[in-house]
Amino acid sequence: MKIIKMTNKDNIKKQQARHNKVSKKEKKRRKLFKKIKFILKLIFFVGLIAGAVVFALTSPIFNIKEIKVENNNKVPSDTIISLSELKIDENIFKFRKSSIIEKIKENPYIENASIKRKLSSTIEINIEERVAKYSVEYVGKYVLINSQGYLLEIVDDNQNLPIIKGTTTNIEEINLGERLNNEDLESLGDVIKILNTAKENGIEEKITSIDISDKNEYIIYLQEEKKTIHLGDNTNLSNKMLNAVAIIEQEKEVEGDIYVNGDLNNKFKPYFRQKV
Repeated sequence: MKIIKMTNKDNIKKQQARHNKVSKKEKKRRKLFKKIKFILKLIFFVGLIAGAVVFALTSPIFNIKEIKVENNNKVPSDTIISLSELKIDENIFKFRKSSIIEKIKENPYIENASIKRKLSSTIEINIEERVAKYSVEYVGKYVLINSQGYLLEIVDDNQNLPIIKGTTTNIEEINLGERLNNEDLESLGDVIKILNTAKENGIEEKITSIDISDKNEYIIYLQEEKKTIHLGDNTNLSNKMLNAVAIIEQEKEVEGDIYVNGDLNNKFKPYFRQKV
């Protein structure tokens, strides 16, 4: 009978193998424990969040008690609140801000709005309004527009705003809140330049109307001065306006037409023609 003797080396290997086996089991057990612990934590936090959401949506603590409107000048606060459809005692979290903003922007004067939930029961609506700068004739009335060409309001008089004549937009067929057509918007850009130049020369407030029917022959009327300025196109505006102002001063209280519509850099001399 053959006797196999085990050396110390073999014993060490066996012990190491048993240790490795136990170590692998321990690692698996620890990994499983960590996974279970993570899942339990996740369930706890999800439950906590769900509970908080339910509480926030149902608790009267979070009902709206006050609605504030800020930075509105033209549009009354009551109108804005009515457009928003927000209600006192409605839950402060039961609405989408973007949806409320779109409702408020249905008013042509509202360019933009932002909404903040303040503390637990106050809604603050911040308004950015469009400002009427010009008027356009409309079947015996006037449509007020801003510097971006948005149609804001139909009124009985032009409210001392410059009247833009000769537009090609069929205003009778479009809705308030829409814009002038592209051709008129391009001319409106020239109108803004003209009025800025007039302001630099101190006569912006005197301008009653601007005819934009011909881009090569813009015509300005000053009712107070009883004068019509034939401006030509949108080039060399500073020199044209400077000469026009000089003629206005020279021909004070005399009704007539001022011509600065030629090439001032090529021997054209501005002149005045008295109305007969």
